[in-house]
Amino acid sequence: MTPRRAYTGRMQLHDVYERARLSRDARFDGKFFVGVRTTGIYCRPICPANAPKKENVEFYPSAAAACEAGFRPCLRCRPECAPGTPAWLGTSTTVRRGLRLISDGALDDGSIEQLADRLGVTSRHLRRLFTRHLGASPLAIAHTQRLHFAKRLIDQTDLPMSEISIAAGYGSVRRFNDAFRNTYGRTPRELRKRRRDTVRSTGALTVRLPWRKPYDWDDILDFLAGRATPGVEQVVDRCYRRSVSLDGDIGVIECCPDETEGSLLVTVYGLPTSSLFQVVQKYRDLFDLDAPVSEIEDLLGRDKQLRELLQQNPGIRVPGAWDGFELTVRAILGQQVSVKAATTLAGRIASRYGAKIQDDFGDSAPKLSRVFPAAEKLARAQFNDIGLVQSRIDTIRRVSRAVCDGSLSFDRGQTQAEFHQSLVAIKGVGDWTAQYVAMRVLKDPDAFPASDLGLLKAAGESGTAGIRNLRSRAQAWRPWRAYAAMLLWSSLSNSGG
Repeated sequence: MTPRRAYTGRMQLHDVYERARLSRDARFDGKFFVGVRTTGIYCRPICPANAPKKENVEFYPSAAAACEAGFRPCLRCRPECAPGTPAWLGTSTTVRRGLRLISDGALDDGSIEQLADRLGVTSRHLRRLFTRHLGASPLAIAHTQRLHFAKRLIDQTDLPMSEISIAAGYGSVRRFNDAFRNTYGRTPRELRKRRRDTVRSTGALTVRLPWRKPYDWDDILDFLAGRATPGVEQVVDRCYRRSVSLDGDIGVIECCPDETEGSLLVTVYGLPTSSLFQVVQKYRDLFDLDAPVSEIEDLLGRDKQLRELLQQNPGIRVPGAWDGFELTVRAILGQQVSVKAATTLAGRIASRYGAKIQDDFGDSAPKLSRVFPAAEKLARAQFNDIGLVQSRIDTIRRVSRAVCDGSLSFDRGQTQAEFHQSLVAIKGVGDWTAQYVAMRVLKDPDAFPASDLGLLKAAGESGTAGIRNLRSRAQAWRPWRAYAAMLLWSSLSNSGG
């Protein structure tokens, strides 16, 4: 891009942001932030306060960039409650992978140099990419994520400040207090006194996660319900529940919609407060809360069939996964069998080899019996009388051993090509499985299992020639082919892994 074109592009984007700010367009919530020079505060574009004059505002691509410029978060529109910035925003795959690693805690105990090594670039280049795409350094992004997370806990829970500081990764209450004074000009306790809502204590911990609208909760719930592993997952009363194992701790998590607020209520039972940030990040991905819906619909809507499906399914999402190994085993079980049959087999494996949940976590907690078995357990499992053919047994064992010896990783810092190569190198795993796992575990928005029988049927194709035709047609859907796959599956029943 020439300097003249770059300047013109920035001016056009500025005009778009200005119109979105003045109209309080919810589609842009979380995609940029507004710094107000006269107040020193930054806001969401939907802030209900009187709109400042055009000459008094600056636009920032991230909350961290606004913080770095010296603005304080608005206490009225609460930037920490905005839908998250999509991790693939911008054109740099390195930034996308870096954001995912930061969300996973890569900078909690590590350095920018270590993060850059995992991404295969120099630390200087990584800083340059983050500044170009997000307007802030990786450390600033990580700090703002933690700060916003802590602010939500202050507003939404009755947790003591000492526990919030641990959950948000500050290490000490003093650092926690200093961060809030420097950012908000108030202490955490002063901020808690401002909250208007009453937090109800239930013996568990509930956090509200906003989603980007439109969001089709029932559609994603139907997808998960048909694949819920008995004993490990369940869908009851429009809520999704599952058992989890995290850093040696076993717990249960329940997710229910609050559609009037446009958010997901995540209730955690049995896990320590220190795990809460990790749980929140995983569940944002699992339910794809931050997908840039308008961009996806604009591109996919150019295809006549997908346009009709979008009208029937506004707010389409790609469900993620709690655990990469568990989802991979589930995908192997789904090879060439129905979704119902694969779900039955997964339940048998969990019942036979999964750890029992000993604690009921109280009367209000969901009643689940098992945690899905780890790779170490299945690497030596016999799988007798479960109903699996020997080829599937051998494949699951090989995948389990690959996870154990490190030759297969679900590290989200790797590229999709690297992951695909390591997974299909395992005998018994083909392109369909690798693409499906990339969709749901690595959250690759462009993964596309073109050989899936359901996709072929929905697209009116069949056979080897049909696969070629579908792949060719899907080139026009990039980089949102995973969402196209979900739309095509939605037109069928019991399809899609």
